[in-house]
Amino acid sequence: MSGGVDSSVCAALLVEQGYDVIGLTMQLYDHGAATSKSKTCCAGQDIHDAKRVADKVGIPHYVLDYEKRFEKDVIIPFAESYQRGETPIPCILCNQTVKFRDLIDAARDFGAEALATGHYIRRAEDEEAVSLHRAVDQSKDQSYFLFATTPEQLAFVRFPLGEISKAETRVLAEKFDLDIADKADSQDICFVPTGSYTNIVDKFGSGAASQGRFVHVDGHDMGEHNGIENYTVGQRRGLGLGGEAEPLYVIEIRLADHEVVVGPRADLAKHEIEVRDVNWLGAPGGVPETEMRIQARVRNTHEPVSALISQGAGAGQAKVSFDEPLYGVSPGQACVFYDGDQVLGGGWIMAGGTNMTVPHNKRNEGVAGLQA
Repeated sequence: MSGGVDSSVCAALLVEQGYDVIGLTMQLYDHGAATSKSKTCCAGQDIHDAKRVADKVGIPHYVLDYEKRFEKDVIIPFAESYQRGETPIPCILCNQTVKFRDLIDAARDFGAEALATGHYIRRAEDEEAVSLHRAVDQSKDQSYFLFATTPEQLAFVRFPLGEISKAETRVLAEKFDLDIADKADSQDICFVPTGSYTNIVDKFGSGAASQGRFVHVDGHDMGEHNGIENYTVGQRRGLGLGGEAEPLYVIEIRLADHEVVVGPRADLAKHEIEVRDVNWLGAPGGVPETEMRIQARVRNTHEPVSALISQGAGAGQAKVSFDEPLYGVSPGQACVFYDGDQVLGGGWIMAGGTNMTVPHNKRNEGVAGLQA
């Protein structure tokens, strides 16, 4: 119970359906007054909101202190990922570690037979297996953030809101007379309430110097940058570079040389990527050796696109080849695999991959139809 409308309605629904329910809330961080903001979760006012809902629906409520685990498993990897020139997604790490690994352990310690959450995603079960599917309300679908859920975890978790819309959830909150019926959704990264992640990198990162040079894709030097952790692949604003015929984007970050490679937007297009630490939820046997047709999603804000997947170069890796080159593919983000609405798994995008090759004298031709 994060203190938001989704987990609150989830608890109220289960009580209405006759289950013996216990409310568990994770205390993940404490940033003082910043945690009173309505667009974060799991600290400050949100914990009080969860307690009030638990009292309202008549269930026991416990707050579990996971601050140290959250710092170790989510905040520090977040900071170090930026220092590697990646663009991390802490919400996936949070789900992968404290929200499922640790919270499932806690639920079992309480003697629970299942852990229910307010995520918008569907779970299906038959005699052979448990599978994961996109939510009915695809505008709120959270499957991108839950690709790392293992089959063993899926056997224990439940998602009561996967079959309804967010609008219906708010109607239910009013029906149950919950004070949080109109509460805003969480949007900010919970431990970055100010929106400035560089403070987190400075505090929790390795501290290694990362200043270096801007280098154009054609090879010429463009001056000094103030640290690779300040840039992400696809970034255009804030580079402080000019004098080029076309706007410049961050195309690549070369960690070993502390170089930030910049160039025209056309150089962002990717034909193929490698992903690591793949969690496979499809047919038994893991990622197929031969190419398999899937839909791939490289950002939560993007719709899945047609692609081929096969085993990658190393253990736990996969190769994903897009039918049409994609923009906005950043190392450190996730690539999630689908067969229709079914989640086949996913992994973390690695640096490198195959860029679309466009001759410099053709940069403005033939690219208008590529997917943004």
